[in-house]
Amino acid sequence: MSQTDAGWGAGPGVRYEALAADFRPVFGRIAAGAVSRDRERRLPHDEIGWLKESGFTTLRLARGQGGFGASLPELFALLIELSQADPNVTNALRAHFGFTEDALCAASPEWRERWIGRIADRQTVGSGVSETGEAKVGQFDTVLRREGGQWRLDGRKFYTTGSLFADWIHLSAQDEAGEAVVAAVPVRAPGVEIVDDWDGFGQALTASGTARFTGVVLGPDLVKPDPARFPYAMAFFQLVHLATLAGIGRAAALDLARLVSERTRIYSHGNAGRSGDDPQVLGVVGRVRGAAYAAGATVLKAAEAVQRVHDAHLAGPGEAAEAAAAIADLEVNQAVTVVTDLVLDATTILFDALGASAVKGGLGLDRHWRNARTIASHNPRIYRDRIVGDFAVNGTQPPRQYRVGSA
Repeated sequence: MSQTDAGWGAGPGVRYEALAADFRPVFGRIAAGAVSRDRERRLPHDEIGWLKESGFTTLRLARGQGGFGASLPELFALLIELSQADPNVTNALRAHFGFTEDALCAASPEWRERWIGRIADRQTVGSGVSETGEAKVGQFDTVLRREGGQWRLDGRKFYTTGSLFADWIHLSAQDEAGEAVVAAVPVRAPGVEIVDDWDGFGQALTASGTARFTGVVLGPDLVKPDPARFPYAMAFFQLVHLATLAGIGRAAALDLARLVSERTRIYSHGNAGRSGDDPQVLGVVGRVRGAAYAAGATVLKAAEAVQRVHDAHLAGPGEAAEAAAAIADLEVNQAVTVVTDLVLDATTILFDALGASAVKGGLGLDRHWRNARTIASHNPRIYRDRIVGDFAVNGTQPPRQYRVGSA
């Protein structure tokens, strides 16, 4: 069934349905096991493997490069659909899709072509950026030191989302002089240890735990010549979270509608002989679905702004690209609180349309709120409204980078 026929609105562009048709059978297989995986804490190794086999991880590469030539709005529309199936899988691939953008925008032709080739070969990349510890804001305890013609990596990362499923880790560190350095680390290199110790109550299957690096030797070809990230990195990574939330909203809406339609028990003080005919119950169902619809529409509108940055950057870095990047950051910031509130509210009130049996673990309805609440806790939304307000009143541009560390 197309998005239009399902009532979620047309996808971005006339070819979207043909593009999505290649992946919807895989999304269906992923969705079929989502509740049991969550209950059993079973990591989605197979599910990510299915996506790699289908070519999903190559979406943004041009067809001539071995991909599908998907636009950014098409990518985000597909991430909403994948998140409807299982938001853990989307989050586990977030770093990979970000690294893909980084490769496509890389200033070094050698770096760009090398990594486009590896992505075309269905190799994937996980995250090795964030740390917990005493490092100051903007600095890292993880260090890459030059040793002869090689580099030696030592350190520890946390929130290494997706790395346990990947072939490479996209790593941010500093060199012996304290300068920023970016590298790609083979997951199976000697001295690399990835531990699944993420114990969050949501997004529990993303392997967002610890990675340790002890004397890992890297060749110079694995250190990025320019550590700068692609110009729309902040907007892109946050928008992946918003697409994930929109997909969670859709899954919650569909689960709720199905359970109401199946419900045979009623309350004596209700409004109909069948729950599916009770106007108050139907009102809750409609409110949840409307929230999911609005969240998805907002994500796709913001994705258009991110696409404009990409296009401006390829036309030539300069003032136009910088201005487009600032507006994209603004649009995504404007969307954060709205989308978050819509989905958190929807995943809470859905229980109002059901009975006490809806809280039974076998249904897995609680996972929608747990996953949404966990996603919403990344890059705290409390700062977003202030940033937007400062732009509206004072013309202040949104910050171009976010960093975490000790004060």
